Amino acid sequence: MERQEIVDGLVEILKTVRTIDPEKLKHVTEDTDLRTDLNAPSTELINIAAKAEHKFGVEFDDDDIDDLGSKIKDVVDLVLKAKARQNE
Repeated sequence: MERQEIVDGLVEILKTVRTIDPEKLKHVTEDTDLRTDLNAPSTELINIAAKAEHKFGVEFDDDDIDDLGSKIKDVVDLVLKAKARQNE
């Protein structure tokens, strides 16, 4: 799975978050910060992670979730890490 595919999937997830302005989702990159750039409440990050697990068919470790940063690239890295674990 390519990084851009994951970013695109995350944008689809973020479109379902009411507190995020859809206009801001038009220019999302891996450097976009969920909290500062998109104004996603920190409490929403867990829900976004849960939706990412479902969308990408992976399961994140609790420790990974605890250490999750707020940038899109952090979630992309987490998805790739979980995918790699599945393939071991």
